[in-house]
Amino acid sequence: YLQKQLKSILPLIGILTIALFLSVYVVPPSPEALERFHGMAESQVKLIIGIARAIAFVMGAGFSLTVGQIGMRMAVEGNVRVASASRKSFGDALRIAYRAGTITGMLTDGLGLLGGTIIFIILGIAAPDALLGFGFGGTLLALFMRVGGGIFTKAADVGADLVGKVEAGIPEDDPRNPAVVADLVGDNVGDCAGMAADIFESYEVTIVSGLILGLALWHATGQLEWIIFPLMVRGIGVLSSIIGTYFVKAGDTGKSEDAMSAIFSGFLTSAVISAALFFVAGFFYLNTPEMNGVGGGVCLLQWASVFCSPS
Repeated sequence: YLQKQLKSILPLIGILTIALFLSVYVVPPSPEALERFHGMAESQVKLIIGIARAIAFVMGAGFSLTVGQIGMRMAVEGNVRVASASRKSFGDALRIAYRAGTITGMLTDGLGLLGGTIIFIILGIAAPDALLGFGFGGTLLALFMRVGGGIFTKAADVGADLVGKVEAGIPEDDPRNPAVVADLVGDNVGDCAGMAADIFESYEVTIVSGLILGLALWHATGQLEWIIFPLMVRGIGVLSSIIGTYFVKAGDTGKSEDAMSAIFSGFLTSAVISAALFFVAGFFYLNTPEMNGVGGGVCLLQWASVFCSPS
């Protein structure tokens, strides 16, 4: 499925890459780009920014595709190990399942930070001209993988149910029904590959918006720290998430409620560490002790678990 989808997307990626390169002749480079490449002719600056936009677009699309593909492969390989571990220990099954998902999460963070940092290091204050291409690339692939995967998932699900229950009279997910294979593939495509690419897109565009807002504040205050701080916050989040992963533990026996409790303990640990490091970074780097959002994230998780729980 992923190979077929990639063959369908590649021509569109090629067309949009050329379009983004030529867009610089319709939407000229920003004043920051002209300042960054001061001394060069405007035609040379346009050529540099056009190439940067095209490369950033391909990089964003490639990162989104990578996250989706690896996320799906980790889920498929983790399924077998979790099923085997669940025969012996509830805690081992939870640990393997959670860490298989953590691989995709860390990859999402790492590639998003890597792309934004590389663009900023190379282009400096002209980075927003290329960051838009980076965000667009990730969004395009996320749209294809999320929406396309969702359509495939539902089509396979409905087809398997119609054939199995209505025509053949066999139970749901029965191996005698060949359409069940497509249904299971669709579950992985929609819930793993599509979800991973979608999360990368959300993470990526927030980095892009944070850097662009930081650049606006740099113009107002003259402090480069406003551009660096969004990347620093992301790095702190990655570090605290890695530490929180080791606090997701459960006993040899348990229920689904125990799994949620263990996951929440890891999430709460990450939130506490993040809040402390955000305070330190804000106080010593930006000379402001203000923090917003961490407590809201913790409360939102609790509210969702209350209103979405069957009990």
